[in-house]
Amino acid sequence: MRLTFRRGETPEPTTGIHGPARVDARTKDLTKRLRPGDVAVIDHLDIDRVAAEALVAARPAAVLNAARSISGRYPNLGPEILLAAGIPLVDDLGPDIMTMPEGRKVRVEGASVFLGDAFVAEGVLQDDDTVAAALAEAREGLSVQLESFAANTMDYLRRERELLLDGVGVPDIRTQIEGRQVLIVVRGYHYREDLATLRPYVREYRPILIGVDGGADAILDEGWKPDLIVGDMDSVSDKALACGAEIVVHAYRDGKAPGLERVERLGVHHVVFPATGTSEDIAMLLADDKGAEVIVAVGTHVTLVEFLDKGRAGMASTFLTRLRVGGKLVDAKGVSRLYRQRISNVQLTMLVVAGLVALVVALLSTAAGQTLFGLAGARVDDVWSWFVGLFSGP
Repeated sequence: MRLTFRRGETPEPTTGIHGPARVDARTKDLTKRLRPGDVAVIDHLDIDRVAAEALVAARPAAVLNAARSISGRYPNLGPEILLAAGIPLVDDLGPDIMTMPEGRKVRVEGASVFLGDAFVAEGVLQDDDTVAAALAEAREGLSVQLESFAANTMDYLRRERELLLDGVGVPDIRTQIEGRQVLIVVRGYHYREDLATLRPYVREYRPILIGVDGGADAILDEGWKPDLIVGDMDSVSDKALACGAEIVVHAYRDGKAPGLERVERLGVHHVVFPATGTSEDIAMLLADDKGAEVIVAVGTHVTLVEFLDKGRAGMASTFLTRLRVGGKLVDAKGVSRLYRQRISNVQLTMLVVAGLVALVVALLSTAAGQTLFGLAGARVDDVWSWFVGLFSGP
């Protein structure tokens, strides 16, 4: 049954959490227009880590989920991240919540949702205890997902054997990669911190920069320009697409490419890469096929939980792609946590002062040093005498 709402002014809520509703079944699209204080209304089964971090960055007053944030299929990380950031999460509100009028003020009282005084829906208010219990149950059923992941891996190997083994289907590109190092940026976990840590590497080696969808914007945010943008073009900005980078549009095996119309509308040069896997996979395969010496990856998916957290069977392709390019691949995800500067500014200042004191003492112990300091002292006396005479008058 579809919810119906009367037009007109909604009474100003006085209790609970309230704010304008922002509604979208795709969390990725919602976070682009979500503002602090808004109430995010989503339909996201098993909220993954990337989606949760994007929601946290937008700082909504609350998150209302039509689906279950933890279904029990696997221990997804998103709900914990939302709660740790202090964002209330109400689950399992049902599909009718998605008919909430965009921009209308909504009030959240515990697990109940209201428009003004009108009751809309009731779900499950998540807290640390409920999330911990749901995650524990999900871990017990992880074996089913492992079997499914293995089956998907074998299916992908059968369908994409020629691409994986022989590079059949990789398009020709203008960017010269042969013998160069390549940095592939995916807007995944800790990508900002890792890119900041890799600044000296980029400055010294000047690698070919490949942005996977929104990863192109991450490259631009660092003050660099991507050489290649690879993906289905659903989360990359027009600014990035128009920056002069070569565009590789990820298409399905049947040739359909959802992002092709957008690229053609912008009038930028592009090539199409039909493949079954994910966009980060075809970026790695492209770099490898074109002769990259080293492939450095930031923000990509590495662990099994991350594969499952992505929520698609195609993540099996990432596992096989990594086996294919493993000899060249250097995974830089988490490098920012591997090394952190332990010397504070105060300690650094004290070290510099100690070095200067040691230098002065060393110079004073030599005849040349004593002569130098004597001349410097005499010069200071002259300047001081002139300064005093200037202000003392005749």
